[in-house]
Amino acid sequence: MEVVTCLEQRLGADRVCTVESVLDRHGRDEGYPACRQPVAVVFAHGVEDVQAALAAARECRVPVIPYGAGSSLEGALVPVGPAISLDLSRMDRILEVRPEDFLATVEPGVTHGSLNRALRPHGLFFPVDPGADASLGGMAATNASGTTTVRYGGMRHNVLALQVVLADGQVLELGRPVRKTSSGYDLKDLFIGSEGTLGVITRLTLRLHPLPAHVHAARAFFPSVEAAAQAAYEIMATGLPVARLELVDDFSMRAVNAFLDRRDPEQPALFLEFHSSTEAALQAETEAVLAVCRDYGAGLVQTAHTSEDRSAVWEARHKVYWATTHAYPGHVFLTTDVAVPLSRLPELVAFAHQLLQETGLAGGIVGHLGDGNFHVLLATPPDQYPRAEAYSERLVGRALEVGGTATGEHGVGLRKRKFLAAEHGPAVEWMRRIKALLDPEGILNPGKGPA
Repeated sequence: MEVVTCLEQRLGADRVCTVESVLDRHGRDEGYPACRQPVAVVFAHGVEDVQAALAAARECRVPVIPYGAGSSLEGALVPVGPAISLDLSRMDRILEVRPEDFLATVEPGVTHGSLNRALRPHGLFFPVDPGADASLGGMAATNASGTTTVRYGGMRHNVLALQVVLADGQVLELGRPVRKTSSGYDLKDLFIGSEGTLGVITRLTLRLHPLPAHVHAARAFFPSVEAAAQAAYEIMATGLPVARLELVDDFSMRAVNAFLDRRDPEQPALFLEFHSSTEAALQAETEAVLAVCRDYGAGLVQTAHTSEDRSAVWEARHKVYWATTHAYPGHVFLTTDVAVPLSRLPELVAFAHQLLQETGLAGGIVGHLGDGNFHVLLATPPDQYPRAEAYSERLVGRALEVGGTATGEHGVGLRKRKFLAAEHGPAVEWMRRIKALLDPEGILNPGKGPA
């Protein structure tokens, strides 16, 4: 094919792959049912490779889809036609760690886990934890968040500067390695959450945080998912400091028990974590939060103080997806997420739970309740997948009705595009104008988001 020849001429044959298994892996993501192979995969090793791939794309008029770890969930990686997959996973160097400034500069293929392993000797960590060991470039491209966002914020709060390659090959330096600036338009944040539709992220400067001196984890088990959601809202409403506040419902607890051979109570649970500078403050904060849980009917409360015990607690939360997929072999899976104002959170969790019972779908509710954000993971036989899509549409519709968003942290991709007009109104047209300005030929991940 012409584009493959063009890529090989510009980058060398060792950077371009057309092996079937590699194409297949790059034509899918973790949460979208369709798989469409790209015409080629380019493994970029540096900015020059990114520029060369974009030059070939412009010459052959073939789109480019930036690719990190492949862990996205809304179809952002699935081509809508012939396309080049630009794999950035080999751009995986930690370029600089500046402990005195609480900063690190990394290439986009560095993963969340590998960065934190490198930071531990410095007594620092990068807090955004999406659950999967995602690439930091991909996390920025979807504005990822996760279990610690309630205290530390998501990617937009923790990315200070970006290097971005535009569709025409121009390299932009956006943001500054400082905690605050009022200089010029905030173009950096325009690219965070753009899902590769405006440019290719090739370097990130990240905000780091000191490792907390004292950490406790806890779990509280409730008689109903509605009671757990009410307790989560009350914890946030009273201003009690938590570093993580996660819901795992009874469906998910059963799946985790079977998957990990555990004997945890199969009831809806809040998973909590507390970070503090003193042991006394930590004890007081923990007791205050758990007292709220008991007020809302928590019959069993477990605490974990050692590193090993905390890891065991969080293993159950982080393995929900894999536990559920293991429990339903031969099924297809849809993970949808919404976020709503905190005051409407208990109502929306109750609606999501009732909708599961009403439709008879197999699915579990988990989420970052401290952010007003939760997920529903649905399992269906392949021929019943439209039922899962219909569930997601009803849940998103209800979230929008109460002032929420169609996606709290997964991004828009292919699945959530249909909701943009209802959520943003005339602003969607301005998004399209920005896309046309930065990518006039439409070669960067077309068909995704508002583009």
